[in-house]
Amino acid sequence: MNVEEAIDVIEKLLEQGRLNKAQEIIFRQAWEGKSYMEIARASGYDTGYIKDTGSHLWQLLTRVFGKKVTKNNFQSVVLRHAQATHKDFNSLATLRWRKASFTKEILEQTPQSYELNVHLTPSVGEVNTQHDWGGAPDISIFYGRTKELATLQQWVVQDRCRLVTLLGMGGIGKTSLSVKLAQEIYTDFEYVIWRSLRNAPAIQDVLTNLIWFLSDQQVTVNDLPESVEDKLLHLVDYLRSSRCLLVLDNVETILRQGERAGYYLEGYEEYEQLLRYIAQTHHQSCLIITSREKPRGLASSEGITLPVRSLHLDGLTQSEGKEIFEAKGLFCSGEQQQLLFEHYRGNPLALKIVATNIQELFDGDVAQFLEQGTAVFGDIWDLLAQQFTRLSMAEQQVMYWLAINREPVTLSELKQDILPIVSPREILEALESLQQRSLIEKAAPIASFTQQPAVMEYVTAEFISQICHEIITKEINLFNSHALIKAQTKDYIRDAQRLIVQPLVNKLLASFGNKQRIKEHLNCLLLELRSRSVRFAQSPTSITPGYAGGNVLNLLIQLQADLSYYDFSEITVWQAYLKDVNLQYVNLQHADLTNSAFTENFGCILALAYSPDSQIIVTAGEAGQIRLWRVADMKPILTWKGHIRWILAVSFSPDGKTLATGSDDRTVKLWDAHTGELLQTLQGHLSWVWSLAFSPDGKTLATGSDDRTVKLWDLTCCQILQSLEGHTNRVESVSFNSQGTILASGSNDGSIMLWDVSSGQTIKVTESAQPIRAIAFSTDGSLLASGSDDGNITVCEINSGNCLRLQGHAYLVQSLAFSPDDQTLASGSHDKTIKLWNLTTGQCTKTLQGHASRVWAVAFSSDGQTLVSGSDDRLLKLWDVGTGKALKTLWGYTNLVRVVVFSPDGTMLATGSSDRTVRLWDVSTSKVVKSFQGHTRGILSTTFSHNGQILASASEKINLWNVKTGKLIQTLQGHTNWVWSVAFNPQDDTLASASGDHSVKLWNLHTGHCLQTLVGHTNWVWSVAFSPQGKILASSGDVTVRLWDVQTGECLKVLQGHTNGVWSVAFHPQGKILASASDDYTVKLWDVDTGECLQTLQGHTNGVWSIAFSPDGKLLASASDDKTLKLWDVYTGNCLQTLEGHSDRVTSVSFHPQGNILASGEQEEKIKLWDLHTGKCIATIRSDRPYEGMNITGVTGLTDAQIAMLKALGATEEAEGYKGVRNAEGMV
Repeated sequence: MNVEEAIDVIEKLLEQGRLNKAQEIIFRQAWEGKSYMEIARASGYDTGYIKDTGSHLWQLLTRVFGKKVTKNNFQSVVLRHAQATHKDFNSLATLRWRKASFTKEILEQTPQSYELNVHLTPSVGEVNTQHDWGGAPDISIFYGRTKELATLQQWVVQDRCRLVTLLGMGGIGKTSLSVKLAQEIYTDFEYVIWRSLRNAPAIQDVLTNLIWFLSDQQVTVNDLPESVEDKLLHLVDYLRSSRCLLVLDNVETILRQGERAGYYLEGYEEYEQLLRYIAQTHHQSCLIITSREKPRGLASSEGITLPVRSLHLDGLTQSEGKEIFEAKGLFCSGEQQQLLFEHYRGNPLALKIVATNIQELFDGDVAQFLEQGTAVFGDIWDLLAQQFTRLSMAEQQVMYWLAINREPVTLSELKQDILPIVSPREILEALESLQQRSLIEKAAPIASFTQQPAVMEYVTAEFISQICHEIITKEINLFNSHALIKAQTKDYIRDAQRLIVQPLVNKLLASFGNKQRIKEHLNCLLLELRSRSVRFAQSPTSITPGYAGGNVLNLLIQLQADLSYYDFSEITVWQAYLKDVNLQYVNLQHADLTNSAFTENFGCILALAYSPDSQIIVTAGEAGQIRLWRVADMKPILTWKGHIRWILAVSFSPDGKTLATGSDDRTVKLWDAHTGELLQTLQGHLSWVWSLAFSPDGKTLATGSDDRTVKLWDLTCCQILQSLEGHTNRVESVSFNSQGTILASGSNDGSIMLWDVSSGQTIKVTESAQPIRAIAFSTDGSLLASGSDDGNITVCEINSGNCLRLQGHAYLVQSLAFSPDDQTLASGSHDKTIKLWNLTTGQCTKTLQGHASRVWAVAFSSDGQTLVSGSDDRLLKLWDVGTGKALKTLWGYTNLVRVVVFSPDGTMLATGSSDRTVRLWDVSTSKVVKSFQGHTRGILSTTFSHNGQILASASEKINLWNVKTGKLIQTLQGHTNWVWSVAFNPQDDTLASASGDHSVKLWNLHTGHCLQTLVGHTNWVWSVAFSPQGKILASSGDVTVRLWDVQTGECLKVLQGHTNGVWSVAFHPQGKILASASDDYTVKLWDVDTGECLQTLQGHTNGVWSIAFSPDGKLLASASDDKTLKLWDVYTGNCLQTLEGHSDRVTSVSFHPQGNILASGEQEEKIKLWDLHTGKCIATIRSDRPYEGMNITGVTGLTDAQIAMLKALGATEEAEGYKGVRNAEGMV
């Protein structure tokens, strides 16, 4: 029936004979599916008028037809009336009441019921909807979905969609929503039928049942044609003639498992034809289907303005889900409720199941349930298992990788992970299929993919189970195609991946019984992998290399296996996380080490900076090493030794071409930032260079020093422009404003000075009682931030002088950095934390924790999204500013020998190193007999008690060890900075300590309590020594030596004469003479009684770190940064001998008790023993480095810089350097 025929029918029944103009317009355009707004726009009438007229029209037609007529059902009402009153319905097409008059002939041909009858006024009645709910569930209790119901009603009732698909994972509520929707809108339909396809009925049966119902049970199977297509045509006729609502639930049942989503089971392909007919054929009805995945062929017909649409159901809101808990009698806190919702993403069925389980298993105790750490079990597990088993191999592969990655990943990241290598098309198809199955989530703003927590938990458990089975049976598949952990991923992700590795180890333990048997089994797997590798080399098409080798290594590390002498040669060792792992004498010959992570060769990080484009990070610190890191993968790209001593400051020039470094060797050096070539050495400071900064135009460099001056250097000629004086203590920080017109300097004297750069005059001086450690201008130059010893930060407006105080750190603030937008300030502190401050509110927004020691440097990337930090714990960390999570941590290793000391009986030598370990060496064999570990940073000092029973070691704290048992006796804590030196008194009941906090402390060794704190030094205190009688204590720091009365704590004398820091003091055996060694290159001998300088010993060409008297008091040995040892005649002051052979600065010296051997330690990790009669080195010893003897001949997957780093940590490329392979029994 067309609209002309419909109008003919209507107007024959109306009392007035015809519709008025507005009614006819509405009738015609509504017949075409137009909305009131569209009708108003097309006709020129007001929308309100059209709505009112339409309402009156439908009321009029309701009276005429005797049943409720609406805009949604008027077509079906007219059509049914025509069918009921005239069998030859098509003949009505000839009746054109608009175009012909009422001739006698026409009236005679018209059926009686179509004659005009002005007296026809049927009674008003509702639409008589016929419905068949089949197996529809009871939804008398229904939660939420208000927004979804409104959307669906709009689509079905107002927009008259032909086909609507409800999609969502199992339990999300598709079925309940379909029933609820049908119940709410059924009055707009003449027929409503709801059917489930759970039992996968044949298409013939479904069509027959639908037609039988829509024909008012008049058409039976015997009346229908046999072909599906003919039945479909028959069905469509009913959908055209009547307004019908069809609901087909559980459509996924007729779709294939083990393939991409949406493909039909064999024998069910004609369902696709059904959906296509309904979607593409014009009719007035609607089919709603529910499915866990979208059937194939629908996507091309869908659109937001098209009559075919789909709605993806997400979980309930937290308030809606709360109703489920309350209905189940489960009451929990808001935080607990939020955790449950995060686990199940508001899945109604999962929430009902878990609420019941909590009630039955945990007596309603939600906290106890959450403590179990598992959200997927029982019915929830079965629900997810049903969906997982439907996946194709490609989809399962993607699901496993999404579970491994633990957070949203992009298509390109997935492509890099997946083995065997597949095309982007195949990955996209798998992702599309998984989205259709509602098993993955899409994250914004970058298109990336992940899983709901419950889904991820299930997939992880399934992955672990499959991997365990493969390891046990040695039938390697997933174990080779998927990594257990990703060595190069973000730190917090790798930590989360422990949820894969440790449970896998637990399952293996349950199967094998003990760790040793697992190790033996993994060793057998290695042999098989090597065999595979050889076969692959011979025939690359036979077996694909993969992650198995790296997985075996990661499992062995998790099992805490001793990896020494293991053989991983010829194997692909991908994604092995080897940081802080000893691989001594491991064979990696010809191994592929792509994306594996190793310990790096660096020590304490004291300075760092981003390049202007944030592509490179430079780090520097102890041992004078400069290292450039590529930010994209944090791999070292260039390393060189820039200074012989500490590098305290580093900065890129504004154009990124030049690198400047400042050192405690008093120099500033300029380097080519791309090649590491030394361009210029700037000399002029008399002491340590603590800070430096380029002017914004890159033409001037400012430097601050321990010599209390700030210097401005002209970089075009590398000469000093000006030397700015005014501070009375070291200048630890300098910063230019953004215009380059003002320079700020902060000093340990508590002052901040603003300097006019052009004139060198002081603009402003701010005084404080606290030493200033760090200052920084904001990027726009309007703010100046300063950090001080008390942990406070002050942010001042330059123009107004208004200041904001930021409080939160527990100890001194060493570094400050503004974000590029000046909204955030980052602060690094000696309290081991980094804080991010909102400069609008003054509040600390995040505290970044992860460093084990003092944070020396922080810097923002140019986009402000990443922060880098360096600490003396040998960690370099990258942080996500938005989340506060650690993205990357690089572990450094050095074994610089800080101190060597003989035991009182001369049988052992104790050494303290930067690897945080104290070692006891047997002097006769040069072997380590004991190791003491318990410090979080490098050892700075160690000494034996006079009875040889206790060993004291110092770093950030002081540990006392029982020499015989190796047990820690007690820990002394109280200093707030590094402890540089410790000494026992002659009675071994008191210990003295010297610290970077400018103090000396005396400790009672029986109680561990601090007896006294001696204050007077104005800088770091480097060394302490008791007089032989124990009544006087000498300490050295700043440029002085102080003598203290041990009993009273009174400072007896201040010995002045050195012109730079005094690093070491030692009493003569008789106690009358005191020796001191200084960074001014000299050694001085002092009369203890008078304080007079007896002699100045000159001859070293660099700072003198350590001194020691021979047991008989005739000789004095000195160790220097000039790489030499010197022996001096104490009485004449003559240099008797210079011992050469060290390759780096010599940091410590000690006489054997018998006086015939001298021990020395150097920065390059070596210890040397010298025969004092001959002056010859009789032994050079060093402890094994992490990769000592590791064979890396022919390895691939590493950069040249990485290979150089491995060699620096002990690896060798010479095959003869490899000592053997340990088999499963541990034999070589």
